Amino acid sequence: MLATNGVAGVAGAVLWLRRVITNWFWVLLRVAQAVVVVQVVLGLVLLARGEVAPDGLHVAYGIAPLVVTLVSELLRAGAALRELEGIPDVDAIERTEQIALARRVALAEMGVMTVGALLILTLALRAYQTGGS
Repeated sequence: MLATNGVAGVAGAVLWLRRVITNWFWVLLRVAQAVVVVQVVLGLVLLARGEVAPDGLHVAYGIAPLVVTLVSELLRAGAALRELEGIPDVDAIERTEQIALARRVALAEMGVMTVGALLILTLALRAYQTGGS
Protein backbone atom coordinates (compact mmCIF):
# COMPACT_ATOMS: atom_id res chain seq x y z
CA MET A 1 0.00 0.00 0.00
CA LEU A 2 2.90 2.31 0.79
CA ALA A 3 4.64 1.71 -2.52
CA THR A 4 1.63 1.79 -4.83
CA ASN A 5 0.08 4.91 -3.32
CA GLY A 6 3.48 6.57 -3.08
CA VAL A 7 4.14 5.98 -6.77
CA ALA A 8 0.62 7.03 -7.79
CA GLY A 9 0.75 10.12 -5.57
CA VAL A 10 4.16 11.31 -6.73
CA ALA A 11 3.42 10.55 -10.38
CA GLY A 12 0.08 12.33 -10.13
CA ALA A 13 1.66 15.37 -8.50
CA VAL A 14 4.38 15.64 -11.15
CA LEU A 15 1.91 15.16 -13.99
CA TRP A 16 -0.58 17.60 -12.50
CA LEU A 17 2.06 20.28 -11.96
CA ARG A 18 3.26 19.84 -15.53
CA ARG A 19 -0.33 19.70 -16.81
CA VAL A 20 0.32 16.36 -18.51
CA ILE A 21 -2.62 14.02 -19.01
CA THR A 22 -1.82 10.35 -19.48
CA ASN A 23 -3.69 7.09 -19.08
CA TRP A 24 -0.90 5.38 -17.15
CA PHE A 25 -1.57 7.62 -14.13
CA TRP A 26 -5.03 6.07 -13.92
CA VAL A 27 -3.59 2.57 -14.22
CA LEU A 28 -1.20 3.30 -11.32
CA LEU A 29 -4.04 4.80 -9.29
CA ARG A 30 -6.39 1.86 -9.85
CA VAL A 31 -3.65 -0.60 -8.86
CA ALA A 32 -3.05 1.46 -5.70
CA GLN A 33 -6.78 1.45 -4.94
CA ALA A 34 -6.99 -2.31 -5.45
CA VAL A 35 -4.08 -2.78 -3.05
CA VAL A 36 -5.93 -0.65 -0.47
CA VAL A 37 -8.98 -2.89 -0.73
CA VAL A 38 -6.87 -6.06 -0.44
CA GLN A 39 -4.94 -4.66 2.53
CA VAL A 40 -8.11 -3.67 4.39
CA VAL A 41 -9.77 -7.03 3.70
CA LEU A 42 -6.68 -8.90 4.91
CA GLY A 43 -6.58 -6.77 8.06
CA LEU A 44 -10.24 -7.41 8.77
CA VAL A 45 -9.75 -11.15 8.21
CA LEU A 46 -6.90 -11.12 10.73
CA LEU A 47 -9.09 -9.30 13.26
CA ALA A 48 -11.94 -11.75 12.63
CA ARG A 49 -9.54 -14.66 13.30
CA GLY A 50 -8.77 -13.20 16.70
CA GLU A 51 -5.53 -11.39 15.97
CA VAL A 52 -5.04 -8.31 18.08
CA ALA A 53 -3.54 -5.10 16.76
CA PRO A 54 -0.69 -3.81 18.92
CA ASP A 55 -2.37 -0.41 19.04
CA GLY A 56 -5.99 0.62 18.55
CA LEU A 57 -4.81 3.34 16.21
CA HIS A 58 -3.35 0.72 13.89
CA VAL A 59 -6.84 -0.50 12.99
CA ALA A 60 -8.12 3.04 12.45
CA TYR A 61 -5.13 3.92 10.27
CA GLY A 62 -5.59 0.65 8.43
CA ILE A 63 -9.27 1.19 7.57
CA ALA A 64 -9.07 4.94 6.89
CA PRO A 65 -7.41 4.50 3.45
CA LEU A 66 -10.50 2.69 2.19
CA VAL A 67 -12.66 5.59 3.36
CA VAL A 68 -10.27 8.06 1.68
CA THR A 69 -10.46 6.04 -1.55
CA LEU A 70 -14.25 6.20 -1.57
CA VAL A 71 -14.40 9.89 -0.63
CA SER A 72 -11.78 10.72 -3.27
CA GLU A 73 -13.95 9.11 -5.93
CA LEU A 74 -16.92 11.22 -4.83
CA LEU A 75 -14.81 14.37 -4.83
CA ARG A 76 -13.47 13.48 -8.28
CA ALA A 77 -17.01 13.39 -9.64
CA GLY A 78 -17.71 16.73 -7.96
CA ALA A 79 -14.59 18.27 -9.51
CA ALA A 80 -15.74 17.17 -12.96
CA LEU A 81 -19.21 18.61 -12.38
CA ARG A 82 -17.73 21.95 -11.28
CA GLU A 83 -15.82 22.17 -14.55
CA LEU A 84 -19.04 21.50 -16.46
CA GLU A 85 -21.09 24.14 -14.62
CA GLY A 86 -22.59 26.72 -16.91
CA ILE A 87 -22.27 24.54 -20.01
CA PRO A 88 -25.76 23.35 -20.88
CA ASP A 89 -24.72 21.34 -23.95
CA VAL A 90 -21.14 20.21 -24.44
CA ASP A 91 -21.93 19.18 -28.02
CA ALA A 92 -22.98 22.75 -28.79
CA ILE A 93 -19.57 24.29 -28.06
CA GLU A 94 -16.76 24.33 -30.59
CA ARG A 95 -14.39 21.37 -30.86
CA THR A 96 -11.42 23.34 -29.51
CA GLU A 97 -13.48 24.40 -26.50
CA GLN A 98 -14.56 20.77 -25.95
CA ILE A 99 -10.91 19.70 -25.93
CA ALA A 100 -9.98 22.48 -23.49
CA LEU A 101 -12.91 21.51 -21.27
CA ALA A 102 -11.91 17.84 -21.34
CA ARG A 103 -8.36 18.80 -20.31
CA ARG A 104 -9.68 20.89 -17.40
CA VAL A 105 -11.91 18.01 -16.24
CA ALA A 106 -9.07 15.48 -16.50
CA LEU A 107 -6.66 17.74 -14.60
CA ALA A 108 -9.22 18.49 -11.89
CA GLU A 109 -9.90 14.77 -11.45
CA MET A 110 -6.19 13.97 -11.42
CA GLY A 111 -5.57 16.62 -8.78
CA VAL A 112 -8.25 15.25 -6.47
CA MET A 113 -7.11 11.66 -6.86
CA THR A 114 -3.46 12.63 -6.35
CA VAL A 115 -4.29 14.29 -3.05
CA GLY A 116 -6.22 11.15 -2.08
CA ALA A 117 -3.27 8.88 -2.93
CA LEU A 118 -0.89 11.07 -0.93
CA LEU A 119 -3.27 11.08 2.03
CA ILE A 120 -3.50 7.29 1.84
CA LEU A 121 0.29 7.14 1.77
CA THR A 122 0.38 9.21 4.96
CA LEU A 123 -2.22 7.02 6.66
CA ALA A 124 -0.40 3.85 5.58
CA LEU A 125 2.83 5.20 7.04
CA ARG A 126 1.06 5.84 10.34
CA ALA A 127 -0.47 2.35 10.26
CA TYR A 128 2.97 0.89 9.69
CA GLN A 129 4.40 2.95 12.58
CA THR A 130 1.66 1.87 14.99
CA GLY A 131 1.86 -1.78 13.89
CA GLY A 132 4.79 -2.67 16.10
CA SER A 133 6.79 -5.83 15.54
